[in-house]
Formats: sequence, structure tokens, C-alpha cells
Amino acid sequence: MTATAEKPLDSATVEAPLMYYIDDGTPAASKTGDEVDNSRSYEGSYEHKTVQIRDARSLRDEFKLETHGFELVDHATKVQDFYDPDEMLSVYYKETEELIKATSGATRVQVFDHTLRSGDNDFRTGKPVREPVRRVHNDYTEWSGPQRVRDLIPDEADDLLQHRFAIIQVWRGINKPIKSDPLCICDSRLLKDSELYPSRRIYPDRVGETYVVTHSPEHEWLYFSEMTRDEAIVFKVYESAKDGRARWTAHTSFPLPDQDPIAHPRESCEMRALAFFGPA
Repeated sequence: MTATAEKPLDSATVEAPLMYYIDDGTPAASKTGDEVDNSRSYEGSYEHKTVQIRDARSLRDEFKLETHGFELVDHATKVQDFYDPDEMLSVYYKETEELIKATSGATRVQVFDHTLRSGDNDFRTGKPVREPVRRVHNDYTEWSGPQRVRDLIPDEADDLLQHRFAIIQVWRGINKPIKSDPLCICDSRLLKDSELYPSRRIYPDRVGETYVVTHSPEHEWLYFSEMTRDEAIVFKVYESAKDGRARWTAHTSFPLPDQDPIAHPRESCEMRALAFFGPA
């Protein structure tokens, strides 16, 4: 048990095992299938550490994107069916772009993809729906953040990369309140660069790079209990500025004590967007 987990629990704190990377010289990598093959395999060495995870709902107004790397916002959506790709593109992409602009102050935002997740294995089978991720990670690295701009906007990339930009994600439940496998996030201020290790992310059509994370008893983990579909966590997974603001947010799903994922399978959506802060 970690030093963090040895602290007395209060009513707003739970204990859970989180999957951390072990720096033993074995390179980390993950291989992901295509849209209907939702299998995933990992390479590298990992360990489970029991940590305390605080329900931050009563403290929600204290957390800010630029300081802690994330914040919880009220955000009613007009989406009726998150599994309808046409509605996602016509409604939710625009909603998300406006939300990120309002939260971050970006002058230009471009949502470039999304991932639907379900804790119900039978429901996922044959669908473009993936499982909750049970590994502490950050989705982009010093290399893959700028590279994503070059991949997606090649004609403008050189100019855009002259100015500050970020990759920002939006996570929300898409059906019933989240009662199993919620998302937890580490306070960015307590995450050291020396704890981040590049991990190849192998897709059918390209190779990207994420960070896996080694354990530290200094990490402070937080989640928001029973999130509804009209709430969203906005969090940063890449930041080009190196002026003391949050740059990365280690995150993962985790099992709640006594959860019943069969009766209450998690259903969620995460959006990924480029956010630019220079000239529009």
C-alpha cells in the first residue's frame, strides 16, 4: 500500500488500485484495433498501486484548467443519441468546440475525433465502442502533440505552431449517471516530467505516442461522483507553453468499491480538440 493510501479515509475518499508503468527498461506500447475491432494489447511492465481518490464534487469550483489541468463544468447538450455519428458531427462537435473556447480562451478550436466507451462487453462487440481504460496515462507527448497538428492541418501547421496551442479533451457520461469505472485525474501540479515515459500507440493506419506514468506517493487523485450527461470534465493533455501552467493530466478509469458494472455499465464519450491561442 502506498504512503498516500495509508492516510485515514474520509467520507469523500475511496481507495482503488491504479495501473502504473514500471521503469525497468522495457519500452511501453499499446496496439489498438480498427473501429469494429475494439481489442487492445499492451507492452511494457506495469504494477497496481492502491491509492486514495477524492470525490472532488464539493470542491468543484476550486479546480481550473490552467492551474490543475482540468475542471468540471455544467454543460447541457442537445444530443439525443451519442451513438448516431451524423448527430455527433452536426451537433456535438460544434457544442464541444464552443465549450472549449469558453473554458480555455482559445481563439480557434478544432475537434478532430471522439471515442465512445462502455463497460458492457456484449454491447461493445462489433461496434465502434471501446472499453474504459485502466492504465494511468496522458494522451499526447512533446512529440505527438505538435505532430497531431501536422497530421490534421498540414497546410497551416508551420504557422500555427509558431503560437501557443493545446490539445484539450472533454469527457462526459452519455446515458445514466456514472456509477462504475469513473474517470479520475491527477492534479497536474503534482505530476513531474520525470514520471512520464513515451509509449508508442499503434493504430491500423498510423503510429502515435502517449505518456505512461510511474507511481509517486505525491500524486493527488480526484474524481466527480455520479456525473450526469449534462456535466463534463474539460482537461488538458498537451500544452505548448512552458510558463508554469498545467501541461499534462495523468488520468485513468478506476473501480468504485462495491460497484456493479453489469447493472450500471459506464457509458461515456471523450472528445479531442486542437486549441489555438494565436491569431485566428
